[in-house]
Amino acid sequence: MDFAFTAAEAAFRAELRSFLADELPAWWRGMFVEDERAIPETRRICRKLAERGWLTMAWPAEFGGSGASVWMQTIVREEMWAHEEPRGPQYMNLNYIGPLIMRFGSPDQQQRFLPPMARGEVIWCQGFSEPDAGSDLASLATRAEHRGDHFVVNGRKLWTSYADAPADWCLLLVRTDPDAPKHRGISVLLVDMTTPGITVRPIDTLAGPREFNEVFFDDVVVPRDCLLGEKNEGWELVVAGLTFERAGIARYARAGQMIELLVEWARDTGRAHEPDVRCKLADLRVRYEAARLLNYRTLSLQAAGEVPSTEASIARIHNGQLEQLVSQVGLELLGPLGQLDAGDRRAPLAGEVRRHWARNVPTTIAAGTLEIQKNVVAQRGLGLPRSG
Repeated sequence: MDFAFTAAEAAFRAELRSFLADELPAWWRGMFVEDERAIPETRRICRKLAERGWLTMAWPAEFGGSGASVWMQTIVREEMWAHEEPRGPQYMNLNYIGPLIMRFGSPDQQQRFLPPMARGEVIWCQGFSEPDAGSDLASLATRAEHRGDHFVVNGRKLWTSYADAPADWCLLLVRTDPDAPKHRGISVLLVDMTTPGITVRPIDTLAGPREFNEVFFDDVVVPRDCLLGEKNEGWELVVAGLTFERAGIARYARAGQMIELLVEWARDTGRAHEPDVRCKLADLRVRYEAARLLNYRTLSLQAAGEVPSTEASIARIHNGQLEQLVSQVGLELLGPLGQLDAGDRRAPLAGEVRRHWARNVPTTIAAGTLEIQKNVVAQRGLGLPRSG
């Protein structure tokens, strides 16, 4: 299958790169940094992208898009991740929360929630994992009791990215029928994060600020019209949402940028002629190309209207491992100085390799652990039985 981009698509990529070169400030190093300017900057960039019709360009026109191909949107994803995701947390709205509302939301919900996303005005977070329901997501215990025209939510969510950005809304997974089988009795609520009873507590990690949070729900009232899809039928939404999420993050693009930095370092230091250095960098490049093409295969199926759950998991496995391997190899090549942080004048490549390594410690856990992805491939792709 030919995944080559057309001349028009290549021209758009060049235009987008020029835009980012002009708009991103010199201090920009991504959203996961100790810099209070970062999140406001992502909001500004999203508004700028929306003004040009680039933020949701692949969305249908009725939802604020221009109906562009999935490949044009792929170019946006690749360039955003290669530049440390200037859209900030809003990539979640664009990749899968918005599409979920398009697919499962009522007309009123679509009119209410999609236009602010398309304008780049709103940050969403995802309330899925819990202390006892991470990889086994269907074991969630956060409860939503249906009381007339509203639900009352009680429970606790863990590892909720961007909740302290602060997030404006939350795609919340809850149990609405405690007596139903494990994968039934689950519903999805769209929750205003300013609702009384919601408490956000940041979790300090190597990954940086706003990456993970603990969120508590104490008698939180959610209107009935904020139920997405059918009550007790939320598992289908979860599966579709995770597939869109896994396919929508171009992690390989960020890894590709790090490979280019390492190649440049090897040339500048005269180590490009060392067989071990050449072999390691060549291996990384081959893995990068494989991850990119696996992503493209997933996107081609998505463009055809399919939900490529198995293919998305395969791509996700390679993406996550590639990001971690790039920084690990980088540290091996740079030696002890590679462990120095940005700001230390002795740090090679301004400390980017060490930051990349720390940032990607949780990469093979996010959006479903590596083990979960392998189970999806084994069960759905190969038809193997569940392990005992």
